[in-house]
Amino acid sequence: MNVGERLRALREERKLSQGAIEKRTGLLRCYLSRVENGHTVPSIQTIEKLARALELPLYRLFYEGKVPLELASLFQRKMEPDTAWGASGRNARFLSQLRRCLGRLNDSDRSLLMATAQKIASNGRTRHRPKAIAAGKS
Repeated sequence: MNVGERLRALREERKLSQGAIEKRTGLLRCYLSRVENGHTVPSIQTIEKLARALELPLYRLFYEGKVPLELASLFQRKMEPDTAWGASGRNARFLSQLRRCLGRLNDSDRSLLMATAQKIASNGRTRHRPKAIAAGKS
């Protein structure tokens, strides 16, 4: 089975352009073209993104039968656009840009950035205003 051909068929069946898939996944249109033409083999994470963008369960990318498989409700996923932060739209583009930038950092800088992000995230949950400001004093 050629995954790229199957992705193209499903995309065209749903009347979606590569540009629409790009917006939903954050994957570049040229990359989608390379996948569909068999020049690139996508990772499982990329295949999951594409399945979400096509609003299909993952197995449908590999199953060519006409009758849908019966799945236990345990294995069915909610197919909402906001399933996870960064799954589509502006957040997906931001996440893609962030990944490219992180790829250019060395390990030391990456560790520093992670420590900083963790500190900011933990302070955001427990952040307290200084007593002087809280009391209305300057």
